Amino acid sequence: MTITPPAQSQRAATTANIVWDTADKFLRNVVEETEYGDYILPFTVLRRLECLLADTKAELSGVVKKLVDNDTPTRFIDAEVKRRFGLSFYNTSPLSMATIASTDDNVAKSVLAYVGEFSSNIADIWTSFEFPRLVQKLDDANRLHAVIRHFAGLDLSARSMPNNAMGSLFEDVMYRAFDKKGKAAGGFYTPRDAIHLMVDLLFASDEDSLAGRSTARSIYDPTAGSGGMLLVAKDHLAALNEDIEVNLFGQEMMPNSYALGKADLLIQGGLPDAIRKGDTLIKDEYDDRQFDYVLSNPPFGTDWGVEYDAVVKQSKVDGTRFSHGLPAKSDGQMLFIAHCASKLAPAGKAGHGGRAAVVSNASPLFNSDKGPTSIRQWLFDEDLIDVIVQLPNDMFYGTGIPTYVWILDTNKELKRKGKIQLIDASRQWDPMRKGMGFKRREMTQKKRQIVHEAYEGFQDADPAISRIMVKEDFMFRDVPVYKQARLATVFTEAAVKKVSEHKNWSAEYVGIMHGLDDFVWNSLPDAFKQRCKNAGLEAPLGLVDAVCAAMGVQDDDAPLAVDRKGKAVLVDGWKITERVPMSENLAEHMAREVLPFAEGASWDEDKAKEGNEIPFTRLFYVPKEPRALEEIDADVARLMRELGIMFEVVHKDA
Repeated sequence: MTITPPAQSQRAATTANIVWDTADKFLRNVVEETEYGDYILPFTVLRRLECLLADTKAELSGVVKKLVDNDTPTRFIDAEVKRRFGLSFYNTSPLSMATIASTDDNVAKSVLAYVGEFSSNIADIWTSFEFPRLVQKLDDANRLHAVIRHFAGLDLSARSMPNNAMGSLFEDVMYRAFDKKGKAAGGFYTPRDAIHLMVDLLFASDEDSLAGRSTARSIYDPTAGSGGMLLVAKDHLAALNEDIEVNLFGQEMMPNSYALGKADLLIQGGLPDAIRKGDTLIKDEYDDRQFDYVLSNPPFGTDWGVEYDAVVKQSKVDGTRFSHGLPAKSDGQMLFIAHCASKLAPAGKAGHGGRAAVVSNASPLFNSDKGPTSIRQWLFDEDLIDVIVQLPNDMFYGTGIPTYVWILDTNKELKRKGKIQLIDASRQWDPMRKGMGFKRREMTQKKRQIVHEAYEGFQDADPAISRIMVKEDFMFRDVPVYKQARLATVFTEAAVKKVSEHKNWSAEYVGIMHGLDDFVWNSLPDAFKQRCKNAGLEAPLGLVDAVCAAMGVQDDDAPLAVDRKGKAVLVDGWKITERVPMSENLAEHMAREVLPFAEGASWDEDKAKEGNEIPFTRLFYVPKEPRALEEIDADVARLMRELGIMFEVVHKDA
């Protein structure tokens, strides 16, 4: 990540404190504490933008006025402003925060008129911030003038606050705002330590290809939120190569998050249309593009019923982003994973391919529904999964559950082709001094380095935290297993009654059945037929089978039962399903895992159901050795002695 110089960093921190003073001085008792950021951030953006325009505003306004008077289309005006002034936005109002602050008259009207004169390519920032509503509420509380005067006194110019410093300031203010919201912030703000890990891994195998003066890369986030991932990734690339050209692209549906993201990128030198507004699942605003890098922290376990019709329609077109399967409507995470994979630049003769880093909870690893299974199989078959990292619990603001980072790659290194690496980083954390929402732990640079080294080490990494697998390790057959019966021959009145229902039955067979009591059951068919023959009775096969079934009683000491055809007789109602990895020989697996515990078990491979899962927890599970009985006895004895002393003291006091 680009390092902000100490002096600039200190200035940014000091200015951030001044910016946040707005809350204590002007917002307290007017708006809810959780809403402080909703007011402070828009005014910070407004002041930064006008500071960036200050030096050229007079001349620029004249140029724009002439172009407008000549009925020049807006896109040509934007292009001319960019060519002559190097700016991607402008404001033609004669007003400023300072001039508005110099009078007490019509402050609200003046502020809205001033904001209304910004170029149309950033007008939606103010709409998404609901800026008119905020202005009106402050005006009604007689606080608007003071807020304008407060911000008008801040020097947020590029000279005083270069992009890096301004980025630090904006991040500081956003963090404080989200801190007030607590766990509610988790839906649109990804912790910086998680982003840094994602970015570290995203660029880990590409560092050699990123060198050179003419290098350019694109980065895309389909769930851009406040734009943090894009900016951290851009800074990381700049640290690797200061001459690199980085183009940012994003999409966000939540109005406030969209405004924050667009504004944050804008005040750090980004383009006005770097983030587009809209629901990614319904309409991909970049459906004609693929990217070098993709980052995403999609919502966990969120219902996608609203997008259902649009998604299903897209899924019916072969080769599209959703054509590989659809998850249940209750959780759309795998739709985003499939979408991110579809947005990666393909590997080609001259292309370096694309890599993605996507956050998920545990569900996409093993959800056994048809849709998730199909999507995973597609990822396996296309060899798109490079590594999956389990993060520590309590890492995110909105949830404390286990989370994972999927790294996808369309052009793996040769040594990694056909392989999938799993890294267990669940213990690589330090406690936070102060928690925020559900976030109680953080991955410091030192902890992230351990993960990075495990990734780089690949086959040589510590097996306690890293495993190298092939896709067949995650693919399996669920094979039905049956238990072979052990039957003894027992004559009972109930057996006679049951056989008597057969159409060939007669009372003459009772004596024969009685004579076969305690006979070896496996020999019962032949013995019954022979004795019937000796008695001059018919012994049709249906009757033979009925007698054997009625007189057979489960007996664990009896031999394994086989019928008159030599086929194993199975215990009625006893069935288990054994999961066998595709990477294992079925017979060898059963001999090792089933037969020692279920003698005579049989299975039906033809009825096996294929599936897949990534059993992360099971693969890294290390059983704990139970405490020695001597140690437990010693603890019990110690506790009994302590209790005895306590009772003795109580008795004396009484």
